[in-house]
Amino acid sequence: MPLETLDHCPVCQSSTFSNYLNVEDYTVSHKEFTIQQCNECYFLFTNPRPPIEDIGAYYQSENYISHHDGGTDLMSKIYNGVRNHTIKQKVELINQLNGGKGSMLDIGCGTGSFIQACKNDGWKVSATEPDNDARMIASRRVGGEIFNNILAPELQNEKFKIISLWHVLEHIHDLNETISWLREHLDENGKLIIAVPNPQSFDAQKYRKFWAAYDVPRHLYHFTKASMKNLMNRHQLHVKQVLPMWFDSFYVSMLSSKYKAGAVSLLDTATTGLLSNFKGKSSQDGTNTSSLIYIITKQ
Repeated sequence: MPLETLDHCPVCQSSTFSNYLNVEDYTVSHKEFTIQQCNECYFLFTNPRPPIEDIGAYYQSENYISHHDGGTDLMSKIYNGVRNHTIKQKVELINQLNGGKGSMLDIGCGTGSFIQACKNDGWKVSATEPDNDARMIASRRVGGEIFNNILAPELQNEKFKIISLWHVLEHIHDLNETISWLREHLDENGKLIIAVPNPQSFDAQKYRKFWAAYDVPRHLYHFTKASMKNLMNRHQLHVKQVLPMWFDSFYVSMLSSKYKAGAVSLLDTATTGLLSNFKGKSSQDGTNTSSLIYIITKQ
């Protein structure tokens, strides 16, 4: 399948890049992809990359856990156990941010566990999910339609108190067009929640090309705090708060140790996860963990 090449940085529009890292797709194709860095703003992005019409082939794996609920292997069991715990924390977060219930849109909802919990908690939920199988599971969970994407006619006249993208923005080809849409459909006092991996974390620096959260070519972008703020500012949006995702350091380290050594090292996983969280918490602003949650507003 032919790849497409970006000629301009999605954040600052510069046309000069440097090669940053070559990373293997450990999940599906086992091909190597290049992560480039913008020479002007230092944004990291996979380039070249599969075009949007071909990217679906790189998700066709039972190892792509967010699209499946029934896995019985160790990774799936750990992922689903952690997910059930973090869903409760996510619901508490949106209630706190909004000061109560309201309308919310979850983009890339996977099999719908989060939106099901939100609906059960009293939220009016809408959601999108491009994967057909995951979308059907999510639809059954909430007893309503899950849309293929944000361009669904039913969403165009809506505004939401909460719009969430949990490890989704890094997958979206039309990055700037999507953020413009998000701003337009966010309530004036609403909150945009974006969770993404953090390539400046300790575990990312340790594992380098084996770091599982690079997840090329499915992850098209690799956001640092600076590049996220620059991107949001471009769209008149403002990062108001950055929160850690403590469990991600352990899950990502577990996968990374497998990619590096061929088998999971529980000792390496535990040591790296703890160190990553400790160093992240001890960083200058207290948030430099494996994944970060950005709370974003219009004001």
